Order: sequence, then C-alpha cells, then structure tokens
Amino acid sequence: MRPRRSSRWVPGNQFRLLENGEEFFPRVFEAIAQARREVMLETFILFDDKIGRGLHAALLQAAHRGAQVHLLVDGFGSPDLPQPFVASLVEAGVHLRVFDPGRRLFGQRLNVLRRMHRKIVVVDGTLGFIGGINYSVDHVADFGPEAKQDYAVEVRGPIVAEMHRFVRAAVLPPEKHRLLQRASAPPPAGPADALFVTRDNHRHTSDIERHYRIALRAARERVVIANAYFFPGYRFVRELRRAAQRGVDVRLILQGQPDMPIVKTAAGLLYDHLLRAGVRIYEYCERPLHGKVALADDAWATVGSSNLDPLSLSLNLEANVVIRDRGFNATLYERLDHLMRRGCRQVEPAPRGAWEGLRLLRGYCVYHLLRWFPAWAGWLPRHRPTISLVGADPARPGPAGTR
Repeated sequence: MRPRRSSRWVPGNQFRLLENGEEFFPRVFEAIAQARREVMLETFILFDDKIGRGLHAALLQAAHRGAQVHLLVDGFGSPDLPQPFVASLVEAGVHLRVFDPGRRLFGQRLNVLRRMHRKIVVVDGTLGFIGGINYSVDHVADFGPEAKQDYAVEVRGPIVAEMHRFVRAAVLPPEKHRLLQRASAPPPAGPADALFVTRDNHRHTSDIERHYRIALRAARERVVIANAYFFPGYRFVRELRRAAQRGVDVRLILQGQPDMPIVKTAAGLLYDHLLRAGVRIYEYCERPLHGKVALADDAWATVGSSNLDPLSLSLNLEANVVIRDRGFNATLYERLDHLMRRGCRQVEPAPRGAWEGLRLLRGYCVYHLLRWFPAWAGWLPRHRPTISLVGADPARPGPAGTR
C-alpha cells in the first residue's frame, strides 16, 4: 500500500535543527527509550558499533516497556549485522525487516541500485526525526578526521501524522496496515508550514527535485545549498544559473575532503559552468560533508536524505521535509554561514590560459550530457525489491515493492 501524500502545506509545526551525531543521537535514543506505544524507524545504515549499540539498547528498552517497535534497514547499507545483535532484537519483539537483502557473488554485494536511503523515526505518532544521519560511529567527532558533517531535524506538529502514515505503509505488511486505525494528527506545535516529500520509482519519481527547482525559480535574494554528492540534472543546473544571473546570491557548499574521490571529480566538472554564471562554490575541507540541506530567501528550507546526484534523484528511495518558517531558516543559515566562514575555501574561477578552450568545451559537453539525466535511469535494472521480516517463516516473505 502506498499512501497518497498531500502537496498542500501543513501548518502548525515545530522544527529543531540537529547538527551532527552529538546533537542527533542523544535526542533520538531518549525519545525511543521513552516510547509508550510505538516506534517506527527506517535507516540506510545500521552498524554494530557504539552508535548502533546505543540504538539497539534504546529499541530494547522500548520493546521491554511494551511498545510496538518496527525497524527497517537497507540490505546494501546494513549488510553485516552480527547474529547476536539481530537475535536479541527479535527475541525482545522488535519487528526487524530488511529492504532488498540481496545475495553476494564471490563476497561482493550486487544489489547496488534503487536502495532504501531514507532516515526517518516516528515515536508514538507524535514526534518525528528526519535527515541524513545514519546509525554509525562516523557521525560523531571522536571518530577522527573522517567524521561526517551532517544535519537532521526533530519534528513536532501535524506533519508528523503524514510521516507516520508513510512509514507505517512502508514497513508493515499491507494486510496489517489496512487493519490499523488512522491515527489523529498531533496538535499544532509551532509556526512552521511544512511538506513531507518523498521519491520512489513509481508515482513520485521527481518530487524532491521539483521542490528544489520551485524554490530556485522563486528565490529573490539568496540560496544556500549544502549537499554531499552533487551532480544534478540539466534542469536543476539551469535553474541554479538562472537564479545567479538575475542577481540572487547562490552559494553551494560541497565536499572539499570527500569520502570518495569520484564525488569531488564529478562536481568539479560543473564548476566552470556554474562559476561563469555567478554561482559561488565553497568546498568544506575540515572533514567529509554528508549533509543534504538547503535554504532560499528568508523562509524556505529543506532537510532530508536526498543528495543531488543520479542515485538520489533517479534511483534511491528518499524523504525530505520542506519547511516554511523564518526562525528555522535563520538558524540553518547561521550554521551554514559559520561553515562557510570557518571550514570552507571558496573556489575561484580558473585563470584564462592556453587550455581555456578545452576547459570550456569540456564544461559544454558535460552540461549538455546532463540533458539525458534522469531519463537514463529508466534503462537501468528495475527489479522489485522485497522487504523481508527477520525471524519470519522463509516461506512467507515480506511485502514486495519499492515504496
């Protein structure tokens, strides 16, 4: 069952920005451990390290207190959870499901396409969390220079009901989801209007990108995008250039110390084309950037799991919130401005020289090749991943489909 998502703004919400694991993990673990009725959690990565064990303990505490606990992990992102880790959850009554577990060939994972990349938590139908932070130790500073810079939000208010309905439908078998009563929306909690926006491989293939492009077209003063994996399609690049050319202060914060070298190489192919239009580019150099956040003017913002690359925009299952609130926008801008001033180097246009023509030709070719993206995604394998309940009878697999 795929719930319909509303395209209208939902008023009365409160958003709290959580920067990095130091702010995110304590809030999530506390909320889960204190759950009275239900915990619904989706994550791309869950590892058996000190962070994963912290989540494990909180889930067990909720289950032992009588809460219904549903955990969905991705089969590619969380492939090696040890048997004792899993068994203790299942024995406590946690409903652990794996999205497209896949099989290995000569030790290699082949199920690399169309991953469940969302990171969502809903507790008791009234408190939500969404963002880009996985449950692994590389999201806290004491991991060292490779610790990731990232963001999430804590959510209260009526928009949590939409998150709740979506995660229930994604995690629970259709027959069980249909039997559940529709929960009432939480009462208003703050001044923010919000949208819960997802991307899938069926009816919502471009929703997240579309909201970015709407914000770029509407921007009049400033746009700041901080995104870890940046290689968007032609229409997105065109809107960035058009915004800058009409006088909007457009800034990109991208990886300067990438976790994968190809990330910086791919983004760098667009630099000349964007810089020549007036877009300002900053590379974050203190540690790998993993954030997926943006703001426009003084009210619009988005936080979620979606990168701006082919995987997130055309293949993976993603979820963002879009927020319209001056207070939240100001807080996010303050954090990003601090990042740009203290941890980034601004990319300057390459000096003109003997290779100017070759560089311009390369930029022209890359830009126009992007016209084919994301249409090419339809050519890639479109299998229907399964969601398997761990500990269930293997003759009765979990529900199928990319939700």
